[in-house]
Amino acid sequence: MSILVGNIRLPLGAADAEALEAAAKKCGLSMRELCGAHIYRASIDARRGKITRVLSVLLDLAETQREEAVVARVGKNDVRLKKPAQQPVPTGTAHMEHRPIVVGLGPGGLFAAYVLAKNGYCPRVFERGQSMESRDRAVTAFFSGGAFDPASNIQFGEGGAGAYSDGKLTTRINDPMSEWVLRIFVEHGAPEEILYKAKPHIGTDILKRVVCSMREEIIRLGGEVYFGCTLTGVRSRNGALTAAVIDGQEIACDRLILAIGHSARDTFEHLLHSGVYLEPKPFSVGARIEHLQEDLNASLYGKLAGHPALPPAEYTLSHRENGRACYSFCMCPGGQVVAAQSEPHAIVTNGMSYHARDGRNANAAIVVSVNPSDFPTSDALGGVAFQREIERRAFQLTGGYRAPCQTVGDFFAGKPSRKHGRVAPTYPIGVQYTSLGSVLPDFVLAHMQIGLRQFGRKIRGFDAPDALLTAPETRTSSPVRMTRLDNRHSQQIAGLIPCGEGAGYAGGIMSAAVDGIGCAQEILQTFRPLEERRDEVCSKQRQ
Repeated sequence: MSILVGNIRLPLGAADAEALEAAAKKCGLSMRELCGAHIYRASIDARRGKITRVLSVLLDLAETQREEAVVARVGKNDVRLKKPAQQPVPTGTAHMEHRPIVVGLGPGGLFAAYVLAKNGYCPRVFERGQSMESRDRAVTAFFSGGAFDPASNIQFGEGGAGAYSDGKLTTRINDPMSEWVLRIFVEHGAPEEILYKAKPHIGTDILKRVVCSMREEIIRLGGEVYFGCTLTGVRSRNGALTAAVIDGQEIACDRLILAIGHSARDTFEHLLHSGVYLEPKPFSVGARIEHLQEDLNASLYGKLAGHPALPPAEYTLSHRENGRACYSFCMCPGGQVVAAQSEPHAIVTNGMSYHARDGRNANAAIVVSVNPSDFPTSDALGGVAFQREIERRAFQLTGGYRAPCQTVGDFFAGKPSRKHGRVAPTYPIGVQYTSLGSVLPDFVLAHMQIGLRQFGRKIRGFDAPDALLTAPETRTSSPVRMTRLDNRHSQQIAGLIPCGEGAGYAGGIMSAAVDGIGCAQEILQTFRPLEERRDEVCSKQRQ
């Protein structure tokens, strides 16, 4: 147990040691009473015309069992107890007849497989896309004007959709396992700064290497990873899982963690035919907005813009009106808009940035909430049909994979754009200047206009005429939810464990990773490890 001391404010040039001393003083402690102290969180406050470091410090007492008394004596909200990041999980005693299977190698599946491998359960992992190395070649070729690969793209492949993003690791969930996720990322090559930055991010360039390192560790510990393998169904008997169907071949299993991501539409259909209950769920659609990063810096930092201590400015915006929300999503400072389709003859946009975030433009999705009542059909896949209609309409409009694009000025005026202004598009395949009214539903357009006007009041220049909108953004979250019980199993099939964003239980890298850990822990708590299999693998590696 440690003591977490927050809201320590220091001048920009202050050393970390000053924060540690200030934290001890706040608790009425001397540094001699501590056996350890380090920075837990660090952020920059650039409001009111000056830059201030805002820090939280973690203190470990030399004399244990005093922590509760110290916190009680101080009696302040920003001084509290901090439990260890990783909680021990008891190992079950039941015998597992078959090795556990993980389907999908995005954040949810990756961390589920990693935890299973670390604890001696030797998982078998099946990913429909390709390894990061092959996937990167396919994505690069497509961005350069080459053919689209339905099996290997920004949505499908090792690392999942999160591998081609900003690598943002902020999360709204308050789960102690989040800290452990960050530590695993650092062990596999992520920068240590993600452990203490208030808004940590890895960046697409580094995240891809981290994912590969974790995959190699899974294999070293006795797991197996297969690429180009698609789940085409599951088998059950008397309400219990008996097998996974991979490309038509049945593979017996007791437990299957289903981490297929939010875009595996054909797999959704196979699961329905296998008796798995899916229900439609809300998500959001809209477009990517781009501004010059230097303009955004000036708007948010004022006269401090350009100060070397300040990161590229970023934002989170939302406005609710008439029962719908319009909000920013997946903001990428110094990034680019990318092509994120998973099916041919469709257009989907997303955003990504590298660790340096040094691109000319900032981008984010500006999206509007949609509900099952908006979908063209009332069945489980009504949301998929809603997405497809928008994505295919965009493809038909441009006659290929160029994305529809419109300036904000023309968007408000209701007229097609002919060219861009100061903000040039970053979408790699090229854009076609047009009207987004030919792509997005009328109610989405109307709420985007309301939202943009409101956001312009919060950030000067946000609704400037030469800001750029590139459409459509349709994959904000899964259009379905695979309902599960309190033990994380499917409510129809015991042993089938829906996981992560595709199952409707996460949104983003961190929450999907934490959900993957929880799904793996369910297996740990029930079954004993497969030590014989692990010993066999380790023996072969020594030979």
